Amino acid sequence: MYSKFGTAGCCDSFYESGHKSALEMPQWLSGKGLECFEYQCGRGVKISDDAAKILGESARKNGILLSIHAPYYISLSSIDEEKRKNSVNYILASLHAAQCMGADRIVVHSGSCGSITRRAALGFASETLRAAIAAADDAGYGDIHICPETMGKVKQLGTVDEVITLCLLDERLIPTIDFGHVNAMTLGGLKAKEDFEEIFNKIHNKLGSERAESFHVHFSRIEYTNAGEKKHHTYAEDDYEPDFDPLAEVMAERKSKLRIICESAGTQTEDAVQMQNIYKKYLTDSEIDKNEHESS
Repeated sequence: MYSKFGTAGCCDSFYESGHKSALEMPQWLSGKGLECFEYQCGRGVKISDDAAKILGESARKNGILLSIHAPYYISLSSIDEEKRKNSVNYILASLHAAQCMGADRIVVHSGSCGSITRRAALGFASETLRAAIAAADDAGYGDIHICPETMGKVKQLGTVDEVITLCLLDERLIPTIDFGHVNAMTLGGLKAKEDFEEIFNKIHNKLGSERAESFHVHFSRIEYTNAGEKKHHTYAEDDYEPDFDPLAEVMAERKSKLRIICESAGTQTEDAVQMQNIYKKYLTDSEIDKNEHESS
């Protein structure tokens, strides 16, 4: 097994080449040698059941693994009980769409700390996530992974440690480690290979080897200020961080089976291919041959 690469949403070149619908993305990505697609529901779950099934069928034909990014406005940690209840409903809507298209995981934002302590925010988020898990089981979505995401702004809930704590609630919860977010929240804390290894070690020590080997990943270069995340950039804009090489080296050494979703600004497909090539240079020749055989 090996790590697989894909995109969040549709890149500029996809539309520039004449494509008009995200339903065409599986064939596009397969033609580029990529294997994953994260369907974006950040502004709401608007895809119909029929469209979701069409996307899922195309993904299966083209060997593309599907995930969904749940609405951005989910706030597991809100002090407003109604907002927390609504967040559970948004998660259920995302899980329904995932089931229709055959996606096996959804990515979820934790929320912010606002005027309360990080400990209190984590308590609210844990309570909301427990409610979401119970509701998902009742609705028949228990086989779809919910993946809490690390966040990029200093005042948001979602450090690596906080995401790991949330994932301790249930073994079906998988961390989404957004390395651009982690770098932004830590104000440039991801430089050396050891910085990336520390994250893998934390997941392994707290969540076990299975989740440490197969967690969900977002990656892009992100501009940040003292408050954290400011703007996503392309991988070619190397004035911004983090670099992918140290992560790729760690992935190859650990024989990880991660799902790498590129979130570059408009160049997701091109940058995902570049990151895949960077990763391959750290694999041995025998591993590359095996990976290409498994892909075919």
